[in-house]
Amino acid sequence: MTEHPEGAVPPTLELRDVRKAFGPVVALRSGTLVVHPRSIHALVGENGAGKSTLVKVVAGVHRRDAGEFLLQGRSVDFGSTAESKAQGVAVIYQEPTLFPDLSVTENIFMGRQPLGAGRRIDRAAMYAEAERLFARLGVHIDPRRPAEGLSIADQQIIEIAKAISLDASLLIMDEPTAALSGIEVERLFAVARSLRDEGRALVFISHRFDEVFALCDTVTVMRDGEYISTHATAETTVDEMVAAMVGRDVAELFPKTPAAIGAPVLEVQGLTSVGVFDDVSFTVRAGEIVGLAGLVGAGRSEVARAVFGVDRYHSGTVHVNGTAVPGGKPRAAIRAGMALIPEDRRKQGLVIDASVARNVGGVIRSALARTGLLTARTENRAAAPWASRLEVKTNALDMTAATMSGGNQQKVVIAKWLATDPKVLIIDEPTRGIDVGTKSEVHRLLSELAGRGLAILMISSELPEVLGMADRVLVISEGRITADLDRDDATPEAVMLAATHHQPSPTRTEAVR
Repeated sequence: MTEHPEGAVPPTLELRDVRKAFGPVVALRSGTLVVHPRSIHALVGENGAGKSTLVKVVAGVHRRDAGEFLLQGRSVDFGSTAESKAQGVAVIYQEPTLFPDLSVTENIFMGRQPLGAGRRIDRAAMYAEAERLFARLGVHIDPRRPAEGLSIADQQIIEIAKAISLDASLLIMDEPTAALSGIEVERLFAVARSLRDEGRALVFISHRFDEVFALCDTVTVMRDGEYISTHATAETTVDEMVAAMVGRDVAELFPKTPAAIGAPVLEVQGLTSVGVFDDVSFTVRAGEIVGLAGLVGAGRSEVARAVFGVDRYHSGTVHVNGTAVPGGKPRAAIRAGMALIPEDRRKQGLVIDASVARNVGGVIRSALARTGLLTARTENRAAAPWASRLEVKTNALDMTAATMSGGNQQKVVIAKWLATDPKVLIIDEPTRGIDVGTKSEVHRLLSELAGRGLAILMISSELPEVLGMADRVLVISEGRITADLDRDDATPEAVMLAATHHQPSPTRTEAVR
């Protein structure tokens, strides 16, 4: 048992050599994490490093098999999430878990609604408290509106408000900023710092190193289910963290190789969806990676969905290799040679309860079927080369997507669409929520595909990713293209200026290009 000096304030959370196995699979070999009051502690590692299992032990989802687990100096062993919450632990997971048919406020206070006269739910008190929470976060969300249809950013904000409303002594945030704009991230950080200054302990899980160094006091690295190291953020570097995470030097996170730029493949002219985006025009050429940058809410994903035909638009044209693609018809876009990898892979990119083979074969089902029948053997035969090429880490093609890590889920979505042999690949947030090693693999794949002549439109909220991978950067602000920058001209300052100002920056015309 760990002992602390008499009179000393014990750590809020203390895990020592925690082990957890699921049958023959050891998910956590030696999980160690010590988090003190008045601190923000980063937990980093590749997908599969054991971070999620460690968090689920703290949250009461799993019981540890061995090791020490202390909360505020007391040995605990939670058998349920209710026990964990009752002891002052709040966890915000990466994927929102809201009830879509309930209001925003009902989601926040689910299971602990304030009661008024006659023991009836005091809705006025709930709404008032929800408004106070949102005011504290600096956001404006109608507490009475249904959760269905909310953006990922708003869903994350609601999860954060729910955790803050619990007045927890330990707050664990798993990728909470993955879908937030720069302004929203700063507001979140201000709230996190205020919670730290109140005496609470926070664990912050992120793949974004700039956030780790901007927010956190201490960082713990895990790899392959084991504790590797803990350092003050002021005493370590990104290169040292990456080397500890992957067990090797990752000299190049953005392995962009030059590719021959060919003729126009995707041509978008005057695309307008009233109230969403206006007069959007751009071209993507063979072998070219065009980055679409801008703040969350600027209209980037909406433009991509309209180009692919998921969302309808009011005017404008889309051509692939000179042939017009009718609006509002994704099947026509697929036949024309387009592929769309959406931002929310779990809800929009995968059949989450289906197998890897079923997901990969889904889009090319009609081509695989024989006399109207599609066998599992045929699906496996079609999926196997793509799973192998993308190094999808799964023991069998019949493994369900729901059981895979975020990085492997992303690889399955990419494999699914590459199986269609597209001419244009639209990829929205290609590395959202995946670890540094897998990010490098995805970047290398995109560079390889461009080298083979694929035209790629890449949407990303991570500016280093845009600048590191794109041959050209389009910046969108409030639904309009405000800059068209060559790779050499696409500096962080130029992109952010165009993303935050209303007046268009000078752009080259198609004639000059």
